[in-house]
Amino acid sequence: MKDIRLSSPLKGELIALQDVKDPVFAGGAMGRGAAIRNPEGKVYAPFDGEVTVFFETKHAIGLKSKDGVELLIHVGMDTVNLKGEHFTAKAAQGDKITKGQLLLEFDPEGIAAAGYDTTTPVVVTNHDQYGSITFELDGQTVTSQADGGSAKAAAARDSEYDDLPDEQRVAKLIEKYVGGMSNVRAAEHCATRLRLIVNDKSLIDEKAIENIEGVKGQFFAAQQYQIILGTGFVDKVCAAFIANNPALAGTSNKEAAYEQMTLMQKISRTLGDVFVPIIPVLVATGLFMGLRGACQALGVEFSGNVLTMSQVLTDTAFIFLPALVCWSTMKKFGGTPVIGLVLGLMLVAPQLPNAWAAIPGGAQQPLLMDVLGIQVPVVGYQGSVLPALVLGIIAAKLQAFLKKVVPDIIDLIVTPFLTLFLCMLLGLLVIGPVMHAIESAVFGAVQAFLMMPFGIGGIVVGGLQQVIVVFGVHHIFNALEVQLLATTGRDAFNAIITGAIVAQGGAAVAVAMKTQDAKKRALYFSSAVPAFLGITEPAIFGINLRFVRPFIYGLVGGACAGGVASFLQLAGTGMGITVIPGTLLYLDHLAEYLLVNAIGFAVAFGLTFTLFKPEE
Repeated sequence: MKDIRLSSPLKGELIALQDVKDPVFAGGAMGRGAAIRNPEGKVYAPFDGEVTVFFETKHAIGLKSKDGVELLIHVGMDTVNLKGEHFTAKAAQGDKITKGQLLLEFDPEGIAAAGYDTTTPVVVTNHDQYGSITFELDGQTVTSQADGGSAKAAAARDSEYDDLPDEQRVAKLIEKYVGGMSNVRAAEHCATRLRLIVNDKSLIDEKAIENIEGVKGQFFAAQQYQIILGTGFVDKVCAAFIANNPALAGTSNKEAAYEQMTLMQKISRTLGDVFVPIIPVLVATGLFMGLRGACQALGVEFSGNVLTMSQVLTDTAFIFLPALVCWSTMKKFGGTPVIGLVLGLMLVAPQLPNAWAAIPGGAQQPLLMDVLGIQVPVVGYQGSVLPALVLGIIAAKLQAFLKKVVPDIIDLIVTPFLTLFLCMLLGLLVIGPVMHAIESAVFGAVQAFLMMPFGIGGIVVGGLQQVIVVFGVHHIFNALEVQLLATTGRDAFNAIITGAIVAQGGAAVAVAMKTQDAKKRALYFSSAVPAFLGITEPAIFGINLRFVRPFIYGLVGGACAGGVASFLQLAGTGMGITVIPGTLLYLDHLAEYLLVNAIGFAVAFGLTFTLFKPEE
């Protein structure tokens, strides 16, 4: 790469950029260059070119030379807060400039009196196109080397592993740059990523890991350090990594990550652990429901028996939903799953009136039980979530307590009997009525919000859903989606969030297309692809959040798509899959679904491709 020398645009003391008391500039995040301490108060053009950016607050100027050098001059630290005070512009954005031309005057004494450091970083923002960058001022020089120099040095240091098979080489290098095995608490993998729980994030050399041949990207999410390796290869690398430290075999990322989570993250993850195991059944049921709706929309007529059989296929999971929820909850909280299954079935026993039919003026009437002189209405809880969830937690805790106090010789009989008996009474007489009332109020409010006029609800949810993903609490919506499906047969939330997901993918694709570096472009494309399968973490943490603006443009695209989905009252027949796989849930409203996805992608891609510059 070409080496360049530039004149300092300010008079003063020339210092190395790493000596600046600002981690963003000192760490090279804005580019490579130098800084001027105790500047005299005038900024001159260091070359012929143009003013590409002149901030309204006048504290920073962006320049571009005729031969393509892009320069940022940032007068002082945090001086944006002065809102232009003590600064006088002598040029404007878009002006053609000549070397030595006065561009800006400022008052160093006034800035210092206001409490701000006047040290001025001067950085080349497109530094990756150059080798060494040297700034000179009255005999002083400061030179910064290209990252490629350190990358080559690292490659030379890592050559000791070149003779190893690829998976062992990558595993060794990850071990080296993740801070050693002593920094790893747990390790496992998913379909494409090695997932590590580390003790100290600061020990990880993220840049070195990204430069490992075979690594497609890395990011932190859900308290885990995730390294993208690709399908197939990740299995081999994970096995080799654990072989380097057999103590990691059998470790659980979930438990290690759970210890580091906030309370809200713990609640979200717990709900995810309860509902994720039953999602595949609800997805399959939704696919069948969508297929039947599509056939009927095309004019296919079913005989009575065939229609009944299809209803058995599509309705059973929702009729017995409390059994599935209670089973999964008992399993999550350490109880006996089959006890949870039976308790859930008790909540929907055919001897009980259906909760949705046992309403004032309904076809059925609740059973009235006299409890201490109080008439308690007893009904079944078909399609309910909260009663089964709370009952499952209580049953698991009760069973654990009974196992401690009941003698082992009668534990096999007494513990299940008391657990079922006490929890049945508690579930039907106390937990059921209370939780069902809360559930009806909460989800009634949610439905009303999603159905607000002009798509307002969809705009809010679509615009914020991926922010919630960043904080790792998005699993909390699983209960909402299950309840929407159980009560309405459709999932309007799924239709809204699919636009938010595809929008992040669109923003990531735009960043990839505008990136000149071939390796980075390939990495960005590979990180963007999972978004179109419903997984946005690689795109968010690997690309969009790193540059900030693409993430924001993705949120705008999600808001637009969510608003259209809400306005069209679009809803899926199932949950758990979005974007391309989610098409199967919208076979009866395919055109609307494709429109929502197209809007999310187009808005995010268009904004990012038009307004984002890779050097930012």
